[in-house]
Amino acid sequence: MSAVSAPKSSLAKKAAPPPPKMTDQEINQMYQRHKNNLQEIAQKIGELESEAEEHTLVLQTLLETQTLDPTRKCFRMIGGVLVERTVKEVVPSLETNNAGIRQVLETLIGQYKSRETEFEEFCKENGIQRQGVQRS
Repeated sequence: MSAVSAPKSSLAKKAAPPPPKMTDQEINQMYQRHKNNLQEIAQKIGELESEAEEHTLVLQTLLETQTLDPTRKCFRMIGGVLVERTVKEVVPSLETNNAGIRQVLETLIGQYKSRETEFEEFCKENGIQRQGVQRS
């Protein structure tokens, strides 16, 4: 007796059941999770934009001062401790920090856009219509 067997790849394709349909409660939980995730990212983006703006204002002021008197003393908060430095010592580190903040900001904005796309796809797949959302 010889047994004839089908190739494994065709069995695997036939054996894979479609994903189970989510209940309304699961859909609602996923919707809230997506929505909260987007709100958290948006909040962090707002905080970083504010921080970057503060760094830019301080840098503008210090760069003007640096041209007039680079040895002028200034104070900087490092880890909760106020430290006395000169303008020429502080400017390079502020520029580095500002660049780092802007880079993280760009990453978060990209992450927000991708999560927003995922959220829109989720809503479309589950027939969810959000109020106040208009896309052009």
